[in-house]
Amino acid sequence: MYTKGRSRHFIYTDWILIETQFDPEQLHSKETVFTIGNGYLGTRGCFEEGYPHALPATFIHGVYDDVPVVYTELVNCPDWLPLIVIVNGDRFRLDQGEILRYDRQLDLRQGLLGRSLRWRSPSGNTIDIGFERFASLADPHVLALRCHLTPVDFDGLIEVQASINGYPENQGFNHWEGLDQGKTDQGIWLQRRTRSSRIELCVAAKVTISGTEASLQVSTAPGYPTLSTTFLGKAQQTVTVEKLVTVFTSREVETPVLAAQEKLAHLPDYATLLKANEQAWDEVWQQSDILIEGDSTATFAVRYNLFQLLIAAPRHDDRVSIPAKTLSGFGYRGHIFWDTEIFMLPMFLFTQPAIACNLLSYRWHTLPGAQRKAAHYGYKGAMFAWESAVTGDEVTPRWALESNFYGEDVRIWCRDREIHINADIPYAIWNYWQATGDDDWMQKVGAEVILDAAIFWGSRVEFNPERERYEIRGVIGADEYHELVHNNAFTNRMAQWHLEKAIAVYDWLTDKFPERATELEQKLKLTSQERSHWQDIVAKILFLYDPSTELIEQFEGFFQSEDIDLADYEPRDRSMQAILGVDRINKYQVIKQPDILMLLYLMRESADFPYSEKALQTNWDYYAPRTDITYGSSLGPAVHAILASDLSKSIEAYELFIRALMVDLEDNRGNTSDGIHGASAGGIWQAVIFGFGGIQLTENGPVANPHLPPGWTRLKFKLHWRGKWHDFDLHQGLGIGHGALGMGHGELGMGHGELGMGHGEKDTTEITNAQFPIPNSQSSNIQGFIFDLDGVLTDTAELHYLGWKKLADEEGIPFDREANEALRGVSRRASLMLILGDRPYAEAQIQEMMERKNRYYVELIQNMTPQDLLPGAIALLDELRQAGIKIGIGSASKNAQTVIERLGIADKIDAIADGYSVQEPKPAPDLFLYAAKQLGIEPEQSVVVEDAAAGVEAALAAGMWAVGLGPVERVGAAHVVLPSLEGITWADLREQLSHVSRQKR
Repeated sequence: MYTKGRSRHFIYTDWILIETQFDPEQLHSKETVFTIGNGYLGTRGCFEEGYPHALPATFIHGVYDDVPVVYTELVNCPDWLPLIVIVNGDRFRLDQGEILRYDRQLDLRQGLLGRSLRWRSPSGNTIDIGFERFASLADPHVLALRCHLTPVDFDGLIEVQASINGYPENQGFNHWEGLDQGKTDQGIWLQRRTRSSRIELCVAAKVTISGTEASLQVSTAPGYPTLSTTFLGKAQQTVTVEKLVTVFTSREVETPVLAAQEKLAHLPDYATLLKANEQAWDEVWQQSDILIEGDSTATFAVRYNLFQLLIAAPRHDDRVSIPAKTLSGFGYRGHIFWDTEIFMLPMFLFTQPAIACNLLSYRWHTLPGAQRKAAHYGYKGAMFAWESAVTGDEVTPRWALESNFYGEDVRIWCRDREIHINADIPYAIWNYWQATGDDDWMQKVGAEVILDAAIFWGSRVEFNPERERYEIRGVIGADEYHELVHNNAFTNRMAQWHLEKAIAVYDWLTDKFPERATELEQKLKLTSQERSHWQDIVAKILFLYDPSTELIEQFEGFFQSEDIDLADYEPRDRSMQAILGVDRINKYQVIKQPDILMLLYLMRESADFPYSEKALQTNWDYYAPRTDITYGSSLGPAVHAILASDLSKSIEAYELFIRALMVDLEDNRGNTSDGIHGASAGGIWQAVIFGFGGIQLTENGPVANPHLPPGWTRLKFKLHWRGKWHDFDLHQGLGIGHGALGMGHGELGMGHGELGMGHGEKDTTEITNAQFPIPNSQSSNIQGFIFDLDGVLTDTAELHYLGWKKLADEEGIPFDREANEALRGVSRRASLMLILGDRPYAEAQIQEMMERKNRYYVELIQNMTPQDLLPGAIALLDELRQAGIKIGIGSASKNAQTVIERLGIADKIDAIADGYSVQEPKPAPDLFLYAAKQLGIEPEQSVVVEDAAAGVEAALAAGMWAVGLGPVERVGAAHVVLPSLEGITWADLREQLSHVSRQKR
């Protein structure tokens, strides 16, 4: 199904993001949105030919280098994309000439980014250009780019230059120094080294050309090796240029130059690489996909958020982690926050556990840096950096520098005070252990992190003898609007929870792995006195909480701060901190992101203190209205969506979910140009699975107690828990699902039913005419109507015709209205095959044409209004509703939901069965049986209204009443045949059906 993105020129299909128009004003944010990657590197969605002020970037995990003020940053690596096309002397570029047609697509199924356009040069030559590229998931060191060039109206010289740009910049700073470059029999190569961290890199590339006779020339301009060719282009003849690239750094191999050259020499062709990439992605999606039906925007956008996490996840390296802005932009300098462990990790934990293990092992490798930070501040153990890079040392900038000449630089206190990360990381490690049962990793790696970080808390707390309580003073909690607070509830409770688990891990090690326990005691200077100290802290840490109401005070004195009504500041387009100022906002009860509610969320799954249903309700009522959920932190909306769903606030939950879901696709915070909001993407997965899916983890495996948003008819996913996969297939209002541990997959208790089941055995009533069967029910017992859309309620058949006509014209295939008659009620693929006849087309071409036609159709239906309802339709729908008759839609279209919304009749429809609902299309009865089941009625209680022969046949096969609209030669098999719905009433139909019943019985 397609939906159209708000003002971004986007169309969303199930798997493909389509940009229909180039807007230079959105250049940088779209570069982020169209990022591709493979877990080793990420490449922003910049144009191969370049564009003024573009921000091209390729980031490789672990390639950091020193820089003033912000200490270290993820380095922008040499650009592998450059492919210049010169048409009869005019260089192809989108800021010159004329764009006659433009289309850019990101196919999530295989991480494939494509662009198709028709461009007229300043000299008047028109050419079709198609680009396609991917970063291979099958081999992380391989990148591939393909370009199709087809002159439309001229013969002339075309020059192509394929280069490696060795002068990338991190916003004005070049981290690379040149070492060497050259050419081989295969192509060109470039060797560079970072200035401070001394990481060597080699990029190698080769080019092949097909469709014309052409030779390649090599240019070795310093830092910019190039392969170029010139050929005579001929009108309507396509030339294909393929550029294959290999990349290695000294982080993986001793000699990157040899590795890149050898890999390049043995690469297969583009098509083979693409196939391997597709297979690798298929395996990933088999485990990580989430299927949503009934909400076309969410169907795509959820997958998009998962895709952006998957391409940033290190699959083969446990010394790196996912930066806050993934590998997609310059924001936060590629630094790693708590975002990874708390927001992003759960998706990997339950669908790609090996990646989750890598992400957590990174923290073990960076323990020395955390220990250096603790020592610097005068504490013991490991004090994790708020922002981390390679070593684990603190790399949070000390100052935020104003771009305004006269602005005041702002001190960043998170590096000193935001210490809850020291419990957040152990929280993630504990959850990994519980979900995987990976005792070997836990005793070798995870336990040391938990224990060393616990030692820090023992030295950080202060004992207040007057209160006889331990306190943690001078901190920043999850809410960063308040920069110096005491006894923040989130920090104190997370530290307490951490120490509880540290004691449990210590005891477990002593019992199960005594040698490792002894080793860590010596290494960490861990004693029985330390363990006793932890127990004392757990028993006596201060937590500001009213047991009668279960309201928690966010920090000491929060309730005495000046209250604020955020509604007084609406409408606004910036954060409350930007409005009130950094200093002033500290005095108000306004919160950047969930703090108390974040604590309740993290304790929700285990139902640990202070979580309870009463506590959630009480604290939601107090803190949610005071949270800057729109422009505070992007980490907030997804968490709020989950908790709102728990509280049965379904509309609010969905609105919050959409805010998080579309943060980058719609750039609703205005900063997508900095990179993907990785934590929000991870929060989306949690909102779908733990919120709407209602997943709870039990000793017997995950259990679902779903509360799907309005409109969602199906939610399907799988989870990995303790070595077994659990499948969940949840349907709106049809019970709960649970994972059957012994079977290794989820069994859905009433979550869905087999089509055709549950309807009862048909009586063996004698049928006088096999072509004219009578349902085994009296017409007076009709409980529901199922309407087709096309040609019944609206004339979308005309729009389908226009879509097919445009496609056929483009392909040079004769097609007219008479030929279109054969397509009524037929699936998209079957329709296309009828149009193509015996013309030979590859499967990839068939898929592309189906997508193209649907794109044309979706563009057309965006203009539909209630005025497009056919005569008599709305009157009959209203009469049926007044009579208590249920109304369903049974359409083979995958755009049915969108059409219904555009027609303004969504409030009159009780159930929708569309192209997503069943496998077998009409004339199989499955679609109508599914619709009846959704309506909660038996087939024989159903009336189908159809205008196609295949639809009538399907209704009869389902054992339902059939009303045919149109000529007898097309729908004559129906029980009742009418020219249209105009002037038709329920009383008329009931009388005609009764008459048929009396005649035939």
